[in-house]
Amino acid sequence: MSSNGTVEMDQELARRLLLEGAIFIFLDVPSGTEFGIDMKHWNTGEKFKGVKMIPPGIHYVHYSATNNQGDTGPRVGFIHNFQKSELVVKRWDKDAEDISDKEIEEDEKNRIKLNILNMDRFLGPYPFDVWKKWKSLTNKVTENVVNAIIPTSGYIRSALELLPCDTDRTSGGGTTTTQSVKRRSRTAEEKEEELLPQLKPSPGTELRFSQFPECNYPEGATPAEITRHSLDSSYVLETLISKYNSASDLIGELQFAFVCFLVGHSLEAFEHWKKLVGTLCSCDSAVSKHRELFYDTLTTLETQLEEIPEDFLVDIVTSNNFIYHSLRELFRTLQESDTLDHRLKLRAKRLAENLTARFGWDFTHLEEEDSDEAPVVVKT
Repeated sequence: MSSNGTVEMDQELARRLLLEGAIFIFLDVPSGTEFGIDMKHWNTGEKFKGVKMIPPGIHYVHYSATNNQGDTGPRVGFIHNFQKSELVVKRWDKDAEDISDKEIEEDEKNRIKLNILNMDRFLGPYPFDVWKKWKSLTNKVTENVVNAIIPTSGYIRSALELLPCDTDRTSGGGTTTTQSVKRRSRTAEEKEEELLPQLKPSPGTELRFSQFPECNYPEGATPAEITRHSLDSSYVLETLISKYNSASDLIGELQFAFVCFLVGHSLEAFEHWKKLVGTLCSCDSAVSKHRELFYDTLTTLETQLEEIPEDFLVDIVTSNNFIYHSLRELFRTLQESDTLDHRLKLRAKRLAENLTARFGWDFTHLEEEDSDEAPVVVKT
């Protein structure tokens, strides 16, 4: 049971959000629809009209259509930066089984505002039990980051509508795969991939994550420089950072990708998250330059790994636990550095200890190269 101080604090927070919290009105949503905000979801009842007492800030509203047999469709959602006492109104389109594309007219919004006290009993309160966790998962996600990544349609879909694309596949860097492999022999995986249907997401539905450079070294690099950049991803990291006004926005992208997977069920986002983690953990020279960025990386990963089962971190084909090997590489870099302050090294030590306690991963003997794909488990 909570202490009296905690109860009083919660009551004070509830009173404040009752006056200052935002309201999301969802008109005509069918009973039984799966609806949620941030890390909680429910099935709507007949009287459901929306959510009240939403803390100001960035939130993830999501929903899934359900049929008469109770089967749930793919998850769809949108990110909104709710302002103090803001009223957001959306309407369900029965034919499309989705939110209507038509904007709610101001006259109707004003009528809802005037009638909001009568609608109060049909509004569920924001789930405060997840608010602290949600804030820690998204504390670097700014409106600038959201606007840069969100699909142009405004909605994040777990199941993208795919369309046939041109003969040559386009890679993330904007060049065709055929062009990129002309300078070398094709691998068996690339040959198999060419036999698959060539599809691309319907325009406006794809998350617009930062594009990784086609090469992990700058143009004109010498053979020695190419070798160095293959061992140190700092060039790739600097390229990604250059997209934003602040290096911390890249952590915002890391957080955004994770919640799009965790809440939005987007495998596209999960793959991008893994790629960002791999890049951040394989940097060397950039660590000294961006100490705060790497401190935030460790803090963010600690929070994220509390929310994800270990099975999701293992490649089903290679049985390789990418996060274990990535973090082991980063911890080794931090341990061997003579220029870093103790604050960053202590943060890494705490994360390693927490992961050892939770998963049994062994981060000792970091100076030794990994000889096995599976994580070393501490024997008890």
